[in-house]
Amino acid sequence: MKTATLFNHAGGAGKTSITLNAGYELARSGARVLLIDLDPQANLTTWLGVDDVDLASTVHPVATEGKPLPKPVEIHQLHLIPSRVDLALAEAIMPGRIGAELALRRALQTVNSHYDVVLIDSPPSVGKLAALGALASDLLIVPIPTRIKGINALPGLTAVMDMYHSLRPELQVGLYVPTLYDARRGHDREMLELIRAQLSPVAEPLPQRESIWMDSGLAGQPVSLFAPSSKVAEDVRQLTRSVASALQVPYEVRA
Repeated sequence: MKTATLFNHAGGAGKTSITLNAGYELARSGARVLLIDLDPQANLTTWLGVDDVDLASTVHPVATEGKPLPKPVEIHQLHLIPSRVDLALAEAIMPGRIGAELALRRALQTVNSHYDVVLIDSPPSVGKLAALGALASDLLIVPIPTRIKGINALPGLTAVMDMYHSLRPELQVGLYVPTLYDARRGHDREMLELIRAQLSPVAEPLPQRESIWMDSGLAGQPVSLFAPSSKVAEDVRQLTRSVASALQVPYEVRA
């Protein structure tokens, strides 16, 4: 089982989109995939059309009491541990528990034989829930918008990684993903070159094609289910090849 957390302490980078859509493509390819929504905004959960979530069905009991993973929701060939807004309460409880940041890692070890891939959608913060996801992972996948905001966030990412290394020295970024890319804009091209010059490994950029992303979210479906012949679905498949390579898991596009 390979575990990756989609991590960026800045919001709007594309973590949820990559978690859902790369996860779905890997599942279509035959992998047993678990998605974990650690963001109290619950965008991953909502995108998949899951509602009426009990707090006990989230990672809250794992983080605050050291309990096993709850039974996941099954949807679109995926297993999902959903989120809800009051998952944020875990941030206040975790500091009182020794080793709470490693609770999800311990819980995932008990389901090692059940899944091939676990993708964790991290909240846009450097709080306890973000640490919970990062420290549970074999590697981090970091989406970076091709904007000056994305470049300016990199020093903060380095500082956070230094903190995580005190508990998991082997934890590394396995893939950087440039997002929101528009090749028609000189600014985006310049930012992409900066990303490629400063970081490695870097995936091909994920283009900004907003309408299909938004419409698939409203439909409660992954992009390649909602619009399988679209340019966005092609973008997702290209991205999934990079994610699979970083995780060292097989991926084959299936009709």
